[in-house]
Amino acid sequence: MTRYARQMVLSEIGPDGQARLARAHFLVVGAGGLGAPVLHYLAGAGVGQITLVDGDHVAEHNLHRQPLYRMDQIGQPKAQAAADALAALNPDVTVQPVCAMLDPANAPALVAAADIVLDCADTFAASLTLSDICASLGKPLITASALSLSGYVAGCCGSAPSLRAIFPDLPQRGATCATAGVMGPVVGTIGALQAQMALAVALALTPSPLGQLVSLDARNWRMGGFRFDAAPEPAQPLPFIARSQTLPGDLLIDLRAEAAPFTPAARHIPPEDIATLDPPKGARVVLACATGLRAHNAGQTLQSRWPGDIALLALTE
Repeated sequence: MTRYARQMVLSEIGPDGQARLARAHFLVVGAGGLGAPVLHYLAGAGVGQITLVDGDHVAEHNLHRQPLYRMDQIGQPKAQAAADALAALNPDVTVQPVCAMLDPANAPALVAAADIVLDCADTFAASLTLSDICASLGKPLITASALSLSGYVAGCCGSAPSLRAIFPDLPQRGATCATAGVMGPVVGTIGALQAQMALAVALALTPSPLGQLVSLDARNWRMGGFRFDAAPEPAQPLPFIARSQTLPGDLLIDLRAEAAPFTPAARHIPPEDIATLDPPKGARVVLACATGLRAHNAGQTLQSRWPGDIALLALTE
């Protein structure tokens, strides 16, 4: 046990805590900028089992913030490349790579099998899907986001409100690392905090990080945060579905102006025209866009004037 001696000397851990970590099963969704430090620290701490979900491949332009990978791994599936790196780092840890994107079809089984879920993904759809499932199953979710020179990490679900309770309204437009940029140490800091929160939940440390948000502003050298234990849940959250979960009677709406409808059965309607949509009685409306952001906002607009069933679809998943 010399590998873990320096953390076992902590009164909060000891032999019993180390044994708890060895029995724990963590689900990590995303092996990118956040996932890289998360995986390093979870494996280093001796977490027994990690299921890692990512359908992307190692790319050179991401390596400045993903130091888990080497140049000779460019082009390899991230989940497998990360699993290989972690096996060399700590053979005590079992890493199961899932080389696929998380979506509402595969997420329930993955979440149900885990003790704690870490959202290291980079889409609104994946984060909200994980939050919805974790809330329904009572599983803790440690979610995080980093962009440019700032970021946050929050302990959701389990005994705490969901991600939807913290952010009931999403922005009209979402920036990405490709458009807004990001510094590696910023993502690394947020990822390290995310791993610390997950380990604290696994060890049942007090006070619990569930219900806590921590923010970082690296531009102005400030950290902040707040408790959100009493944040109310949205009354009618709009669920995400996978492409495989669409039904023959659905009214499929593609909100993207930059691409042809994703299926011949879909109608192309821009988001600004959703307020005039008059769906047929009894139909479910499925709103689709690239990341789920436009679909979410258009869905809220439609929901305010139409009482029918609405589902959201992110086409990049």
